[in-house]
Amino acid sequence: MPVPERIEALAETMTGWRRALHAHPELLYDVDRTAGFVAERLRALGCDEVVTGIGRTGVVGVIRGRGHRSNRAIGLRADMDALPIQEVRDLPYRSTVPGKMHACGHDGHMAMLLGAAKYLAETRHFDGAAVMIFQPAEEGGGGGEAMVEDGLMERFGIEAVYGMHNIPGMAVGTFAVRPGPIMASTDRFTVTIEGRGGHAALPQNAIDSVLVASHVIIALQGIVSRTLDPLEAAVVSVCALDAGEAFNVLPQSVTMRGTMRTLSQEVRRVIKARLETLVREVAAGFGATGTVEYGASYPVTENHPAETGFMADVAEGLVGPERVDRSVAPMMTAEDFSYMLGRRPGAYMFLGNGDSASLHHPLYDFNDAAAPYGAALWARLIETGLPLGDRS
Repeated sequence: MPVPERIEALAETMTGWRRALHAHPELLYDVDRTAGFVAERLRALGCDEVVTGIGRTGVVGVIRGRGHRSNRAIGLRADMDALPIQEVRDLPYRSTVPGKMHACGHDGHMAMLLGAAKYLAETRHFDGAAVMIFQPAEEGGGGGEAMVEDGLMERFGIEAVYGMHNIPGMAVGTFAVRPGPIMASTDRFTVTIEGRGGHAALPQNAIDSVLVASHVIIALQGIVSRTLDPLEAAVVSVCALDAGEAFNVLPQSVTMRGTMRTLSQEVRRVIKARLETLVREVAAGFGATGTVEYGASYPVTENHPAETGFMADVAEGLVGPERVDRSVAPMMTAEDFSYMLGRRPGAYMFLGNGDSASLHHPLYDFNDAAAPYGAALWARLIETGLPLGDRS
């Protein structure tokens, strides 16, 4: 039976898995229950090898194709962690954990990869190894980097790796991809403005750190509009500001936190340098001091051309060329699958989630109708990329 029809028969099973995972969300690396659920299912599905604890709490399942003639291996990745968001929809399978929910569809990503694992373990119509990667801590924890640094690629002999994410607003049964940068780098920054505190009625005796911070925020908006080539994409946003507490006291210091996003390493370097200069010099102009510290960051998610073309070809074979966008605009959101693409060639693709609330929204829910398409793409990637008869 062709892949789409056979996997379509797994739709109800994938929905059950997905909703069970949705009801019990976990954050970052603390995904012990989720990882246990995944590992138990992989073993029950007949994976030849199931390994836990990769990158702290990651899970890997290996399925070997019929004949074992090839030493080649392709990795397929799904993310496992949820978000610190309170779910508001009264769903039968709504989150049972206050303040946590699967608001990005990682529950659906896991269900799709488990569906593909079930199909591949039953049919094994390929030659080599399908490596099913279930990653923790995508939402800001760098779980992709942790798994890579824990020897993921070398241990399982992965030659190429592929990832996929659902996108609200894209029709179910459609795919989108592009070679080169598809998602942005992200850098968290903290700016500290140190002035001189004082009485609000006597500003001449103080250095108003709030005023200085206001000028810094305005100055930072000129980085993208006046420092970069207009054809380059970048974002600099100040998203949080901590200052004084009293209505009549000018605070000694102000702390600002924000994010910068770029689609190239050179632009990233330019923005960092310009940000530091502006903070320092604008603050100095008022007699204050300004410093910048950088926190967690992800590199640009950059698709490799050959693997992107291959992934698009497979998707076209599944749904037809009119339902695959090969030149989708890149997104300024970030993704730590970038670390895996930095270690092995591969590609990251978008999957239509239909008319749903946006990602990271308390009304979001993964569309179960999309799961058979994602699972079928995973299965076809393995069968096409590791065909029977391969002797390499």
